[in-house]
Amino acid sequence: MKNYRDVGFLRTTYDDIEDYGQMHVTFDDGTVADVFSTELVMGGVHNWLEVFANNHRTRCNLNPTDALETYNPREDFLKDVYVTEKLGTKQGWSNPAPDEDWQHGYPQEFQDFMASVAANRSPLSSGDLARDTIAVLYSAYLSAERRGAEVELRQ
Repeated sequence: MKNYRDVGFLRTTYDDIEDYGQMHVTFDDGTVADVFSTELVMGGVHNWLEVFANNHRTRCNLNPTDALETYNPREDFLKDVYVTEKLGTKQGWSNPAPDEDWQHGYPQEFQDFMASVAANRSPLSSGDLARDTIAVLYSAYLSAERRGAEVELRQ
């Protein structure tokens, strides 16, 4: 942004990620999902997913999760404590991750992979899901290049 002035609070040296992303997905059945993600925001990483359907509305705080909230009046009280990824300060309100790996699904992903090998079955997160996920992400890039035009994915 032309008027951006770096006052030292945000890390601006990233060169391999987007600063901010938003994707609006409409499924064949009319269900809509809006996905928001950012790495460069005050307070650390902020990623969430919200689904508006004809029979429910769901909001999922991917990162930070809000399973735990802590208020810390002085930075030095938690000086040697890991709170959460990319948090700029430990003073004030924060959402520490009681078990960050578990909340992001890493152990469950490994467990499913091992169980799929043992049972000679496909993992829940298969290559097909990876392919479809990449297709959706790249369609968002294509839409952005086309100034927000809808991009249809074929099956």
